[in-house]
Amino acid sequence: MFQGLKPRHWRTSTEPDGIIVLTLDRAGESANSLGREVLDELGLLVERIAIETPKGLVIVSGKPGSFVVGADLREFEGYAKSGQVAAAIDRGHRVFTRLAGLRCPTVCAIHGVSMGGGTELALACRYRVASDDPKTRIGLPEVLIGIHPGWGGLARLPHLVGAPKAFEMMLTGRALNAKAARAIGLVDAVVPEAELLAHAKQLIARPPARPLGQHLIAWVTNWWPVRQVLASMIRKQTAARADPRHYPAPFAMIEVWRRHGGSVPAALEAEARSVAKLAETPTARNLVRVFFLQDALKSSGNKDGHAIRKVHVVGAGVMGGDIAAWCALQGFEVTLQDRELKYIEPALTRADALYAKKLKTPERITPARARLKADVEGAGVADADLVIEAIFENIEAKQALYAALEPRMKPGAILATNTSSIPLATLREKLARPESFVGIHYFNPVALMPLVEIVRHDAVSRETLERTQGFVRGIDKLPIVVAGTPGFLVNRILMPYLLEAIRAHAEGIPGPVIDRAAKSFGMPMGPIELVDTVGLDVAASVGKILAPFLGLELPAGIEARLESGKRGKKDGEGLYRWVDGKPVKPEVPKGYRAPEDLADRLVLPMVNEAVACLADGVAESADLIDAGVIFGTGFAPFRGGPLHYVRETGPEAVQARMRKLAEVHGFRFQPKQGWDRL
Repeated sequence: MFQGLKPRHWRTSTEPDGIIVLTLDRAGESANSLGREVLDELGLLVERIAIETPKGLVIVSGKPGSFVVGADLREFEGYAKSGQVAAAIDRGHRVFTRLAGLRCPTVCAIHGVSMGGGTELALACRYRVASDDPKTRIGLPEVLIGIHPGWGGLARLPHLVGAPKAFEMMLTGRALNAKAARAIGLVDAVVPEAELLAHAKQLIARPPARPLGQHLIAWVTNWWPVRQVLASMIRKQTAARADPRHYPAPFAMIEVWRRHGGSVPAALEAEARSVAKLAETPTARNLVRVFFLQDALKSSGNKDGHAIRKVHVVGAGVMGGDIAAWCALQGFEVTLQDRELKYIEPALTRADALYAKKLKTPERITPARARLKADVEGAGVADADLVIEAIFENIEAKQALYAALEPRMKPGAILATNTSSIPLATLREKLARPESFVGIHYFNPVALMPLVEIVRHDAVSRETLERTQGFVRGIDKLPIVVAGTPGFLVNRILMPYLLEAIRAHAEGIPGPVIDRAAKSFGMPMGPIELVDTVGLDVAASVGKILAPFLGLELPAGIEARLESGKRGKKDGEGLYRWVDGKPVKPEVPKGYRAPEDLADRLVLPMVNEAVACLADGVAESADLIDAGVIFGTGFAPFRGGPLHYVRETGPEAVQARMRKLAEVHGFRFQPKQGWDRL
């Protein structure tokens, strides 16, 4: 059938039962992505299949543990820069439309990750079967890079699973496991990996009937009158989470479906126009940049070569306990030490809640829980490959602990501190093996924050840094190596923002006004709410250490609040009052107008400190600084990072705004050293 065709990326075979199997195995790549060559070859293969009309067609992946990770984003970035996105979308549409129009039954057999274009390839097939492996995840995450599904996902998914479930997937970008995909009708069967191909053939021999309920939901929710009502509701819900000025893609997606969702051909045409337009926006360009920054962090550590199997954590407070729980979740043997068992028990309770949320079933929860052990006596130190200190921020206490730990540690073991602000050059002064000492700085909450700072100092060995990077990747976090100066990278840049917000609040600017100004810039949470969430005591403690180094002063009124027991969310009151874990924000006086420079006053100190960090070599490059601030603080991802924001806005223009702030509010806003490097 395929005589004369010699595809590089596809393997073809005709089974004895007359079914053709196409295996995607992109040449020279560890994972499949849908580049131009891959799609062109698929187009030629589908044309030949259309002529011959075999008994059926099955599409599988030749990559172990992965189906298709999506479109080739490097190519997409090039198309966006050259204005060729529309042509690329049209190319994919033509291939997938031919595939969807084949007269023979078509089945996509999914094992491992299926994202974006991979899921749209599956949607163009008549049936789908997925493996029950935990690695199998199916999603349409295009909204996370500032666009929406453009190769048929927006057109086809609502007609397959109904609009509500379709938009739940597309608007969040979250992937479904195989069982959840089966529950909504996205896949027709879930089987063990070894049975994928055989079951795909069964679907061809005995086509499954979709449940009447799924048919009805799909038809009703895409009917014109219902579509108008649902679109309005979905738009309102989305606007509560995302600002259309900053993130236009979700709203464009909803509008395409509202106007054209009744017909797959009409929706295909409309989604193509919409994606081509979105690809030209600064938001899409910057979110693609953020994707590549994340990819760079993911590739910065060898997650299989660190030789760390056992972890011992000293300090079972919120940070230490949650670090231990997360490490055990990721497969490490963990011992958790504190002065008495009563200090460890709350950490174990939190770990149980984490495992119940993440692992769901007893057969998966039990092994994770067994890997986490209370260890009051500290017996685990002797066997640990990595010892993490997570006690309170006091130089003398930490050094005394190291003096007790180091002689008990085995050769080759790494000693790490989770300090958030103390210079490592100070902490390592009395160590016998400073080359094996490193900072591993997690962020709170550990389970949610993706970034981990690996803090270097003048005596640490390259081997220790490399092993630590690998370990951080092994616990599914993003590692960034930073200098051991006060505050390291993230806290050094974040603290001026938080202190300025507290100062503005002390001056009488209402907290909700301050929070709105920051969120209007694109921050995920207002700084007043963030201070209360972190704890005013924590902010004050870190602020005291960093303020002299940053040339700042602690705002008035912090000590008085702390003395009255108003530390924030954990006390029920801080800068806000908290009820049931949520802030009760006071009403802003009627007619109150926020100062015009408020957003600049909050954000530009972060930008200024990021420039200073670049000049001081806190991280190796501007891109790494941007990545650290985005993944460590949530800095407006659609702006591409603080240094990228400066480049796009213009360094001279930003400095002029800072000098104006300095004239009004004080010397702390003067541009720091390093602006000439931009």
